[in-house]
Amino acid sequence: MQTGLVRSRLHALAAAAIIASAALFTPAQAAEIAVKHAQGETTLPDRPVKVVTFDYATLETLDAIGVEVAGVPGSNTPGSLAKYADAKYAKVGTIFEPDYEAVNAAEPDLIIVAGRSANKYPQLAKIAPTIDLSVDPMNFVASARTNAETLGRIFGKEAEVAKVLSDMDAAISAVKAGAPSLGKGLILMTNGGKVIAFGPGSRFGWLHDDLGIAPVTQEIKTKGTHGQAVSFEFIQQQNPDVILVLDRDRAISRPEGGNASKTLDNELVATTSAAKKEQIAYLDPVRLYIVGGSPVSITAIANQINTLIKEKKS
Repeated sequence: MQTGLVRSRLHALAAAAIIASAALFTPAQAAEIAVKHAQGETTLPDRPVKVVTFDYATLETLDAIGVEVAGVPGSNTPGSLAKYADAKYAKVGTIFEPDYEAVNAAEPDLIIVAGRSANKYPQLAKIAPTIDLSVDPMNFVASARTNAETLGRIFGKEAEVAKVLSDMDAAISAVKAGAPSLGKGLILMTNGGKVIAFGPGSRFGWLHDDLGIAPVTQEIKTKGTHGQAVSFEFIQQQNPDVILVLDRDRAISRPEGGNASKTLDNELVATTSAAKKEQIAYLDPVRLYIVGGSPVSITAIANQINTLIKEKKS
């Protein structure tokens, strides 16, 4: 009789232990995701379903790995992401300024900011869990990789992200292998007829730092996201072997601002080694300026430069 009582008590204790163990690992708790990002760490209670992003690099990555979004910026939509102009995607402001009423109405589980919208993080974090996936210009490709891996972990798309990163790595490796054949390079941005140069460690310095294109000079002075305004005489004096050009007017769909090829079509630039070798490359301005930081766009830019390398070898 006593033995039976002991067994009953043991069974009861075992059942209680199982229930307690289950309570410790409820679905909501087990699904929590701690996300480190540019402005700290945010804990998501579960895998997000309704996502709002103000960053096109993030949107391009999410699109590539098959993650649906609920809200996007209503301005500067890149051609490669034209489908997001559709009314079925809530327009939650611009790439700079949120429409807080629209964000609230979207009832997001996750808000993503970066770069241009990063300073709105505190206000948006009061609405829903928010993360900042800004890219570090000093570690451009590495931080773009980290951001993509973060998105893969959040949405359970690790395999898809691995494929995107594999494509990026292959494109970068190809440029690094062929970069010496291009000689020394200069990165220029044209804007309303003006010319701005960027060097290593700058906003677009990853073309040097990560792709292995040797800079023609280390003396370019940059501050924050801004480059150094330069003259055509400067370009002639530096005499680069290759010039990589970003047409900002095209990037922001401002045709009245000017045209990069016309801006650089002058006697001084024509004397450079780059002009003589036909190594002036006009890079995809939207991918470089608006969507920069996405592994997909990094791959596209690297492939453009690879095409230049192949053309010189043929």
